[in-house]
Amino acid sequence: MPQISLSRRLRRTPFSDGVEAAGVKAYTVYNRMLLPTVFENVEADYRHLKSHVQVWDVSCERQVELRGPDAGRLMQMLTPRDLRGMLPGQCFYVPIVDETGGMLNDPVAVKLSDDRWWISIADSDLLFWVKGVANGYRLDVLVDEPDVSPLAVQGPKAEDLMVRVFGDRVRDIRFFKFDMFEFEGRDLAVARSGYSKQGGFEIYLEGTEIGMPLWNALFAAGEDLQVRAGCPNLIERIEGGLLSYGNDMTDDNTPHECGLGKFCNTHTAIGCIGRDALLRVAKEGPVQQIRPIAIEGDAVPPCDRPWSVFAGGRRVGQVTSAAWSPDFGTNVSIGMLRLSHWEAGTIVEVETPDGMRRATVQERFWI
Repeated sequence: MPQISLSRRLRRTPFSDGVEAAGVKAYTVYNRMLLPTVFENVEADYRHLKSHVQVWDVSCERQVELRGPDAGRLMQMLTPRDLRGMLPGQCFYVPIVDETGGMLNDPVAVKLSDDRWWISIADSDLLFWVKGVANGYRLDVLVDEPDVSPLAVQGPKAEDLMVRVFGDRVRDIRFFKFDMFEFEGRDLAVARSGYSKQGGFEIYLEGTEIGMPLWNALFAAGEDLQVRAGCPNLIERIEGGLLSYGNDMTDDNTPHECGLGKFCNTHTAIGCIGRDALLRVAKEGPVQQIRPIAIEGDAVPPCDRPWSVFAGGRRVGQVTSAAWSPDFGTNVSIGMLRLSHWEAGTIVEVETPDGMRRATVQERFWI
């Protein structure tokens, strides 16, 4: 299989030495950085994540920082989610849209204070869009990419491990909230969040000097918890319906098509750039939408390009992420289906690389 040639254009992270020492077997490129994708193998990594605790180098979740008197106004211009009730110390999942209502990103917004925000982005050049909006509207705000590298601790034993490193106060952090904790003289934002359904935390490391000391401290404290290096797991994220920007959705899709309508308060999100377009979408309803689809047969091959979905010989959508699920005994997948075929129980056919497969639209994701 072809390999990626590494260079300075693919940036290393404060934790790269630890990732390599842990025996990483595969990477992908994400925001021009290396994101681990496999350590032992996808299924073994999946089983360990569901049973124990893993430390993930997710430094590729770059931050777009908004700082200044107009930071809050700019943040609201970017998203149809109403942010007026958001307080410092909270994290919100926020669809980011353009003037047509198309999805530009699906990040987590972190409100540090009224005049300072981080946008923890998925894989895209969102920084340039935000800079353009700020400059075009002549807002009093500085937009840049700070030296912040998230480290995730995920799995059912994540809280126990975090308490050993940061103290019992970690237990008081509620879901999608954060607090500040000291490590080797640095104050770090620690949030109860992460790209898995197993529960856990994300540590926002500012600066690089204490990256490996933090990594090593987590592993030293978690030896009896069977802590391992890990990464976002393909099987687990599909089971849980965690979408991947650039795979399952692009700027051709609206939040409503992506099943993210509950995060759009379009009527009250005054100032959102895509508000007028989304008001029309909300009124008329989407004509296609993301759905969980169970694909029959043996394990499907890797889904590195969209697989067409057919019904009655007519194309009715596509599958964009798929994997064999050991726990559910089927191929789990994420697809975008037309209104006429997205109801639960609908039988369709998926054109996989090894032939047509019968599949069934599910009522909900698996976990």
